[in-house]
Amino acid sequence: MSASKDQSITRIKPGPRMSGAVVHGNTVYLAGQVANRAAGQSVTEQTREILEIIDNLLAEAGTDKSRLLMANIWLTDMATFQEMNAVWDSWVSPGNAPARATVEAKLAAPAFKVEIAVIAAR
Repeated sequence: MSASKDQSITRIKPGPRMSGAVVHGNTVYLAGQVANRAAGQSVTEQTREILEIIDNLLAEAGTDKSRLLMANIWLTDMATFQEMNAVWDSWVSPGNAPARATVEAKLAAPAFKVEIAVIAAR
């Protein structure tokens, strides 16, 4: 983790374009996550990998999926909505489902079929 000039902001896995996560006070903002290992594979496999990445980033930020506030999900094809939901529903913390939006969109590369960004409390 590296801190910016404002000590109340911490950037996790910072890069030249974006950080994997940004912590401000007790709120954790994750960048949109895609499945690099499962790129080109099914929505099921991509969703599983993305949720694993999210779990790891949340842990690094000092929180977990039971503290999710908001999730934004982008699918390249809404016909895969139920496929993604099957993985999501088995992952989300029972009784702690966040507010959520899911839309169809063209993603950064054709191999990516799903992207997920979340906001969580610490």
